[in-house]
Amino acid sequence: EVQLQASGGGLVQPGGSLRLSCAASGFAFGDYAIGWFRQAPGKEREVVSCISARADNTFQSADVRGRFTISRDNDKNTVYLQMNSLKPKDTAVYYCAARAARSSRYYYTQSTEYDVWGRGTQVTVSS
Repeated sequence: EVQLQASGGGLVQPGGSLRLSCAASGFAFGDYAIGWFRQAPGKEREVVSCISARADNTFQSADVRGRFTISRDNDKNTVYLQMNSLKPKDTAVYYCAARAARSSRYYYTQSTEYDVWGRGTQVTVSS
């Protein structure tokens, strides 16, 4: 069964850190690009960060650049999102998604380009 499982969310104070994990199973993880997306209440889903299949290239949205770092361990079939200097506006449900990569160097920033999605993990930044 093709599956993605996001974890690591929680409640954190402004300025704090969290590390999200996305564990994959049921497909050739090393051939897939991965993206992290988030959706806040009343807002559309938006891209946060993406990584190519072999981690050659990464993308961070302007909102999180310099604060969030994406990485992956293909031996563990896991992608990570290290989130530092968290702000209340980062509060959202965070989702990871996967798609077969046309090239090991490509990442994809549109949610419509992904065909495997995990259940989200809630991140709440509040004092």
